[in-house]
Amino acid sequence: MAENNAVYAIRHPDGSVTLYIDEEYALDRGVDPAKLVRVEIPRELFVSGSIQNIREYVAVHLENSHQGTA
Repeated sequence: MAENNAVYAIRHPDGSVTLYIDEEYALDRGVDPAKLVRVEIPRELFVSGSIQNIREYVAVHLENSHQGTA
């Protein structure tokens, strides 16, 4: 099985994010697939970071991505 250092996320209007370990899990939860964003997590953070560290990394990534398209 290939290593996967990514999560799927949705950024909410208030700036918070919801993380999903894979696309199938998100779809099972009723998430609109068009709103999901796949975010690659640096290996070291994925292996030893807390969920809060990962959530903050994803939030910053999505905010930076949003600014680039706004």
